[in-house]
Amino acid sequence: MRRGGVCAAFLVSIVLAATARAEAPGLPGPENAEARGLAIAQENDKRDIGWGDAKADMKMVLTNASGETSERVLRFTMLENPGGNDGHWSLMVFDKPADIEGTALLTYSHVKQADEQWLYLPTVKRVKRISSSNKSGPFVGSEFAFEDFSTQQIGKFAYKWLKDEACGDRTCHVVERTPQYEDSGYTREIVWVDTTDYQFRRIDYYDRKDALLKTLTYQDYKLYEGKFWRPGELDMVNHVTKKTTRLIWLGYSFHTGLTQSDFTTASLERAR
Repeated sequence: MRRGGVCAAFLVSIVLAATARAEAPGLPGPENAEARGLAIAQENDKRDIGWGDAKADMKMVLTNASGETSERVLRFTMLENPGGNDGHWSLMVFDKPADIEGTALLTYSHVKQADEQWLYLPTVKRVKRISSSNKSGPFVGSEFAFEDFSTQQIGKFAYKWLKDEACGDRTCHVVERTPQYEDSGYTREIVWVDTTDYQFRRIDYYDRKDALLKTLTYQDYKLYEGKFWRPGELDMVNHVTKKTTRLIWLGYSFHTGLTQSDFTTASLERAR
């Protein structure tokens, strides 16, 4: 009986130790759901600081409701703006197929004010500013909206921890975040963040009628430079249209020497 008690106590100690390792230092308890949700978001954010700038080659695979697919090839660059009221800057440029070659999207993310986005359309040789009211629209026929390509600064949302649960072979914090910026196409988002590396694993997007609209899953994470986690694949499923869009990363490079001059409206036309 005593041996069984010792074994039981030992197992309990293992479980408690594993739980302690999963928790970020100073994470508020479940009784304070808002503070806990915010702390989880802050932990996710602080684990991705210092990459400076980044380049990546990508493939976009569109699948319609009938299962037919089409592919696009693009380049993605980013410039880090840590802290303050400004988020990261990004530039996305399509190289293939020919009918979309040269199409480019420039994004300046902000926290306290509306994001700024410009779209270059080579067919009309014109840079078009995307108004805030149009950011919830689909981006070049994909299941991603314009606002999905804006970086997700902590101050853009209100947070509430809902629960912890299994997510694949991991455990995830499940957090509800509510957009605090104007003209979002979403009333709320449910986010799964793993308790080990504090990376996104899944996001459910709810539309303006609070119905489940889309689900984004993150897969094939890789660690770069020993500290920057990046997914190898993003899968966006639209539950209404039954269409999907898959983004596949073909490699990342960091600290490449990009500057603010590489992220201007003039650079949109030069990107081709």
